[in-house]
Amino acid sequence: MSTPSSPARRPLRVTTPDGVGIAAELFGAQEGPSLLFIHGFSQAGLCWSRQTASPTLSSFRMATYDFRGHGASDRPATPEFYREPARWADEVAAVIAACDLVRPVLVGWSYAGRIICDYVAAHGTAGIGGIVFVDAATANERRFYGRCNRLMRQMCSTDVAENVAATRTFLRHCFAAPIPQPLFDQLFGVNMMVPPPVRANLFDRACDYDELLRTLDRPVLVAHGARDEVVSPAMAEHIARIVPGARLDLYDGVGHAPFIEAAERFNSTLAAFTREVAGKA
Repeated sequence: MSTPSSPARRPLRVTTPDGVGIAAELFGAQEGPSLLFIHGFSQAGLCWSRQTASPTLSSFRMATYDFRGHGASDRPATPEFYREPARWADEVAAVIAACDLVRPVLVGWSYAGRIICDYVAAHGTAGIGGIVFVDAATANERRFYGRCNRLMRQMCSTDVAENVAATRTFLRHCFAAPIPQPLFDQLFGVNMMVPPPVRANLFDRACDYDELLRTLDRPVLVAHGARDEVVSPAMAEHIARIVPGARLDLYDGVGHAPFIEAAERFNSTLAAFTREVAGKA
């Protein structure tokens, strides 16, 4: 008997407690262990396409979304919508509820490390099964970052030529080796959908979650590219050292996006981790 194919992507619109419209999509199984993928700075849920289309992960209930100011979600104009941690926390909670995710594993790339920590600080860990930090940022110390900070500031410029040039260069630095041109074009196009003021507002809040990380009581996997030029592998080592029981998985020869550059390995590891987490529920 053949296995029935997974349902196609199911788009939905989520409204956060502060009134922001969020574009989300569901993939994979109607039931089963849940995964919520959260993208990074100036990206969108589309960046997880090598996960949502993967046969390795098709038995899981998967959700992606474009966080505020990004992709097809609303772009509030005033800074407080981006600078207040509670708004980010409640956004995640609203997506989990609207997508009917049961104790999902939160998979957060880069800037999403902050967002996951905001969620846990406000809502605790009772509603999630585990966390996967992917080249994630959770602290401000300069030693934890690569050589792209200046480029990211230039990506906030209202000078179009400067902004476009910085965005292209930053995106190239996200990968240890060139990626296929159609994929690069897609990621670049998504980047350019984010207005410069939104990008700027993402920087203007603290990033110091060490005390929170030391109290985590859910399984944590820290995945990181060993050649990341955006967030240093030292950040991953730091997170893995202070989170109780955390596992560190370094990807040799890979840059800032192991879920793209080493998708098969990443998906297999994520599937095993998620099944393990579900088995402990």
